[in-house]
Order: sequence, then C-alpha cells, then structure tokens
Amino acid sequence: MKHRYDVIVVGLGHAGCEAALACARMGLETLGLTLKRERAAVMSCNPAVGGTAKGHLVRELDALGGEMGHAADRAGTHFKTLNASKGPAVQATRVLCDRDAYARIVQSVLFSQPNLTVHEAEVSALVAEGGQIAGVVLGDGTQVQARAVLLTTGTFLQALMHVGEKKEVGGRLGDEAARGLSESLRSLGFTLGRFKTGTPARLKRDSIDWGAVEPQPGDLPPRFFSRRTRQRLAGSVSAPLQPPVSCGITYTTLGTHQLLRDNLHRSPLFQGDIVGRGPRYCPSLEDKVVRFAARERHQVFLEPEGPDSPLVYPAGLSTSMPADVQLEFLRTIPGLEHVEVVRFGYAVEYDYAPPTQLSSTLETKAVRGLYFAGQLNGTSGYEEAAFQGLYAGINAALQVKGEPPLLLGRDEAHGAVLVDELVTKGVDEPFRMFTSRSEHRLKLREGNAELRLARHGHRVGLVPRETLERVEARAKAVTEEVARLKRTGLAARLKRPEVSYAALAAESREWPELPPEVAEEVEVEVKYEGYIAQAERAAAREAEAWDGWVIPAGFRFSEVRGLSREAVEKFTAHKPGTVGHARRIPGLTPAALSLLLVALKKERVAS
Repeated sequence: MKHRYDVIVVGLGHAGCEAALACARMGLETLGLTLKRERAAVMSCNPAVGGTAKGHLVRELDALGGEMGHAADRAGTHFKTLNASKGPAVQATRVLCDRDAYARIVQSVLFSQPNLTVHEAEVSALVAEGGQIAGVVLGDGTQVQARAVLLTTGTFLQALMHVGEKKEVGGRLGDEAARGLSESLRSLGFTLGRFKTGTPARLKRDSIDWGAVEPQPGDLPPRFFSRRTRQRLAGSVSAPLQPPVSCGITYTTLGTHQLLRDNLHRSPLFQGDIVGRGPRYCPSLEDKVVRFAARERHQVFLEPEGPDSPLVYPAGLSTSMPADVQLEFLRTIPGLEHVEVVRFGYAVEYDYAPPTQLSSTLETKAVRGLYFAGQLNGTSGYEEAAFQGLYAGINAALQVKGEPPLLLGRDEAHGAVLVDELVTKGVDEPFRMFTSRSEHRLKLREGNAELRLARHGHRVGLVPRETLERVEARAKAVTEEVARLKRTGLAARLKRPEVSYAALAAESREWPELPPEVAEEVEVEVKYEGYIAQAERAAAREAEAWDGWVIPAGFRFSEVRGLSREAVEKFTAHKPGTVGHARRIPGLTPAALSLLLVALKKERVAS
C-alpha cells in the first residue's frame, strides 16, 4: 500500500463498493479501506435487493454505471415484480439473492478492478488542512494522503449490539466497531446523532414445516435489473442464473403478541437501554405489537439465504429481545412450532452524521474534499446506500479531475430526490426512499431509467459509448412508434385500459417488429401521456414559484426583517441554495418563507 492516493474510501459496504469502483473506473488511484477484506459487500441483514422505490434506485444506479444491479442479477434466486397490478410508476423489482454468492461476486469485481487497492485497516482519524481534506490516519498511526476522502462507515461508528440485557461492541455480528472516527469528526466541527437498526434471528431451514406456510414461488421469466444482464442473455433465460428457491408466508398470532407484551420489561428498546431511534418502516416486532395493538397478526416472509444455505431469514421479525424470548415467540408462529435458531436477532446502535451538513454533491460543507454516503447519512437500506456511494464517488472523482459535478434534478431520478431530501430536509429517523416522495414519479419508472440517465453515466466515464448508442437507438424507436400510433389514430385506442399494444399488433400483418422493452415503453408513454403531462405542469408551476428563486452565496439571513431567531438559525445551518430548498427545511413556517421571498425580491430589484 502506498502513502498517497487520489481518493480514499473508508468502508466497503454497499455504499463504499460503489464509490470505490466509480473512482477507480474514472481513472483515479483509489484506496478502499475495510476492517475485514472478506466482509466487503456482505448483506448484513435481508438477503434481498430492490423493492418499492428501491428497485428504481437499483435500475438508476445501473444506468449510471454502478454494480449492484448486475451483482443481484447474477446472485438472484427469487425474482418478484411488486405492485404488478398497479400502474408502472410503482411497479418495482425485488430480487432475493444467494447471500454468499452476492458478496463473492462483488468482491471479485472489487479485487480485480484496475486503479483500486483494497487494504485492511481501521481509520482512527481524518486529516484536514485549511478546511481541505488531506488524508486519514490508520489505527497503527500510519498517515495516508489523498485529495478526496469518502466516508461510508455504515453502522460501525461507535457501534453497540443488543440482545436483551446483553450488550456487545460491534457493527454487526462477527465484526468490530469503528471507535476513534466519531471523535475525529466532532473535532472537525461535525454534529453526530444516534440511530438504531436491527435484524431477525436466522432459522434452521430443515426445522421449518414448509407445508404449513403459503408457498411463494418467484416470477418466471425473471425480470433482471442490469442492462449488462439483459444484453448478454437477450431474453434467452427463463429462470434465475442461480438455482431458484421458493419462499413462504406465515403470520404471527395473538399468542405471539401476548408473549411479547409479557416480556417488554426485558426489552432493551422499552427499558431505555437503546437510545438511538429506529426505522419507522422496518420496526422491531415488539415495537409493532405495541404500536399496532389492534392488529391480530403481522406477516412473516420466510426467505432462504441461498439454494444450498441451511439458513432462512424471517423478514418481519426483527427483534432485540433476549434469546429465550425469541425462541419462545418464534414457536408460536404457524410453521415454526419446532423451529431451531442458528443465530438470534439483535439491534445495533451507531453514530450518524445529520446530512444537512452536506452539499448537493454529498461533499461536506465544513471540509472540502470530504464526502459522506450511506447509513452515515441517516439512511436505511442497501439500495439507498449504494446510490449515495455511486453519486458521492462520481462527484469526488470529478472534483479531483477538475470537472463539473454531477447534479441530477428531482425530475431526472429517484436517486436525486433521495439526495435532495437528505441534504435539505435532514432526518430524524432512518430514511427510506418511497416513490411517493417524488413529485415526478409518473415519469421516473424502472423501465425508462436508462433513457433518463445513461447520458450522464457516459459523460462521467462509467457508461461506454456503444451502450449509450444502444440506449439512444431505443429512445428513438420509442419516439418514432409513439408518433406513428398518433399519426394513424391508433394511440387513441391504446389509451383505453382494456387495449394492449400486443393486441393492436396482432391485428395487423404490417406491424413493425419491436424489442419487448421498446414495446413496453411505447405502451406506457401512450396510456399515461395525459397523466404525466398534468403532473409535469404541476411540478413546473411549483418549481417556478419556489426553485426559481436563487439565494445568493453569502446571503445574510440575519438581516431579513421580521425573521425569528429560530428561522435565522435554521436558514444559516442549512444554507439553502433556492427558496425551494428552504421550503423543505423542517420546522420553517410559511411566514418565514414569505419574509425570505420579500427580501430576495427587494435585492433583485435593487440589483
């Protein structure tokens, strides 16, 4: 290992892997630092990629040149399209992976990537000079210099694991915590908070009564994430590349809930031992039982961790209850009456950095050249982490190369909405992405991610020219076919819900032959044209009203007449670039925004 690199990436989870690969592929000498080399890209919790909005992020990441989608395709054992009966804007791919295969696949890419060195070490401190990052200090005292540093530390900062009354230092089972970096961040002026996440027990596969649960086979043919997978296979594969697995659904019972209530006095969550706030949309089972007391049951999705794995992941049963309580409540669930536990569930508390301390490139405002990505920014989920890692990695590399940053608009990607929500609104609980967060969701679909983003991936050097040309040819084919349907009057028929593009094609012998992905996009564009146009007009009106007002750099909020001290503090802390950004700052009143607008109008007139 050298002592000077262009970029250093600290942590090689899902965010760090994307960041390190992006920087190296953009031609920069990159160092990836991890506590354990063999634990890079490990799926710490659920062995699945994608889901509602998350599938969109993976497709967007792939369109920009990221790796997660391709790895999930290759490791996938169970493919499912969620919300298949609903509109295309909310339809999303979810892929259950062979957990070990996924890590091996990503590691093989990491360890063979030119320009990328992977080294085992703990980072104990950051080095900054004159407000600019200069490098890192390793646990053994070695200093390594860099022009940019990306922190993607996941759940490892000052991490503490809980199983009932038992506490253990570590970011996940079998791994240490990162102990010195939090203090280094504070010394540089960063504010840190405390969040909590958790994971369920891992169950012995052959101890489950699979005949007592609802079988859940995957979709055939599989719907792949990555353009590379689709190009290589060209529709010739009707099953997953890995041996397929079938999942199962069961439910908790009233007996489960009563047992948990009877043991709340032993829960670290309810006894105040856990101070970090947990995710609203993936709460522990004991939390669900208390918050939703009227519910008679909660769904449990049993997911084998691989075709040959002896382990099953019971999604929906995250818990930090003592081991004996976990075993007892598991055996109250149909199909699990005689279940055996291989590893018990646990909660993890960890430090995070409120993301309002970042700019729109995910660079910190306090230290130039320092970037944060992933759960360090208060998010939850592999997909949110991976997109941030890619985005931060791209922007760090562009900054080092002296090129303009990649700044995606909210109308271009769900990933841009994710970043914008983080840096402008901040978080008060682990953040999860939903399609409902985007005002442009009707046009930000999984199926058109390449059409929206491939040109950006090519511009930064992550998408090859031949790939961009194929995407542009696809876009042209969609545009031409939509125009033909309108010209011939067939578009009006296709707008009817009961009429499909395939049905129209079957009526004519002279119908043009189109690839399935082109035909699918044509049908969506025609059927939803009116809805999309209506949504875009509404978004444009809002953008004109709010985002059109730019707040100059160095604007003195304290000089705005009538602003409360609290409003001045919020404006000053968040440093919004537009009134639209300011509008998304938590806790600001409409009156404060009106006063800001008045001040900006006066300044515009005066200039």
